[in-house]
This record gives sequence, C-alpha cells and structure tokens, in this order.
Amino acid sequence: MKNLIAVLGLCAFVMAPLGSAYAEGEVYICKTENGGREYRNTGVTKDCKRMDMPPGTLIVAPVKKPATQTSSIKPANSPADFPKVDSATQKARDTDRRQILVDEMRTEEQKLAELKKDYNNGEPERRGDERNYAKYQERLALMKDDLSRTEKNIEALRREISNLK
Repeated sequence: MKNLIAVLGLCAFVMAPLGSAYAEGEVYICKTENGGREYRNTGVTKDCKRMDMPPGTLIVAPVKKPATQTSSIKPANSPADFPKVDSATQKARDTDRRQILVDEMRTEEQKLAELKKDYNNGEPERRGDERNYAKYQERLALMKDDLSRTEKNIEALRREISNLK
C-alpha cells in the first residue's frame, strides 16, 4: 500500500509540469447533450468550436536585493504619547505579581496534597454510589487527570516565578 502511494505521488510530481504545458494548447468549447457548455482540449465532436485565446503571458517578479545588515540594532522608538511608568511603580507591580504567583502556587500545592490523599496511591475508597466497577474506574481516571493537571500548574507557576527578576 505504501509503495502504491509513493508511486502515485511520484506520478503526480512528474505529470504536474506536463499538465501546465499541455494547458497552453488549443481550447474548444463544446455543447453537451443537456445543453450545457464544456471546455475541452480536443474538438472531436461536431458541436465544438475552437476558442481564440491570446497566448499566455509570463510575468517575472522583480528580484529584491537583500537588506544590508547593520552592526547595531536600533531599539524601537515608542510614540510620544505612549504611557510611561516610573521604576518605583514598576517594582511595586513586579512585587505584587510575584506575590500573586506565590499565593497561587501555595493554593495549587495544597490542592495537590489533598488530591494525593484522596487518590491513596491509586486505590481510593469506593463510595456508595460506585457499586458498578466502571464508575469507580471513571472516578479514578478523573482523579489521575486532576493530579496531572495540578502538577503541571505547579511546574508552570515555578517557571513563571523563576523568570521574574
């Protein structure tokens, strides 16, 4: 099956340039038996007329010269009316952001500890509504997903905190 797909792909690759060259030949407009129009590359039937079409025109795009590299990169200038923040205000905002991230991480760590306790190393206690083993397995899978998601959240928060100065 793979060989067939490879052969078909190769045929399409080889035939593509031939198809575009063949399209530049003569074009006939023919009437179909239900009265519609059909465009063909041969006019072998009696209801076909050759269309006079101008030859194809090839326009070559101009070649752009590569921009010369300067040794120093100029920083982007901000507009004059762009709001500026003084360093003390920015430091306060950064401190607030850090504190928010730390608080979120503590909350996620508490949630993780509670989830691990409930998960009980993959054998949580069965509830009364879980007489069916499939329901128990479903709850177990949801618990695994919650554990995994919480661990990933903690990792992301640690990365974000480490990126702060």
